[in-house]
Amino acid sequence: MTDVTKHTPEQPLPLVYIAAPYLAPDPVWNTHDVIKLASRLYETKLVVPLVPHLTLLWHAIEPHPAEYWYDYDLHLLRRCDAVLRVTGPSKGADIETDEAASLGIPVFRDEAALLAWAGGSDPQTRPPNSLA
Repeated sequence: MTDVTKHTPEQPLPLVYIAAPYLAPDPVWNTHDVIKLASRLYETKLVVPLVPHLTLLWHAIEPHPAEYWYDYDLHLLRRCDAVLRVTGPSKGADIETDEAASLGIPVFRDEAALLAWAGGSDPQTRPPNSLA
């Protein structure tokens, strides 16, 4: 069992949106990979990952066109402190990354860089609500 540190509502961990390929080569396999990444990130106790791929089940029960999910995902993204862009071609992840950049939300393309940012002690580079 993983030891998870409790954080107060006044000092939440940064919420990190994971922008990653979904459709190609396979939505289920891509969701599997993103869940594994999210678990690894959460276990660092530095960030809380948000996994938009979990709408896979919602879509299986009530399908919608891609634009519906892009819109939904952008609402989630706008509440995040950072974005991690996973390598691979993806129209949706590109849209998400562009939206984050336009809002001034930091976009990371490397897990180590994200974690360095989240664990930063410099007040100028430290994420919002950081415990450091």
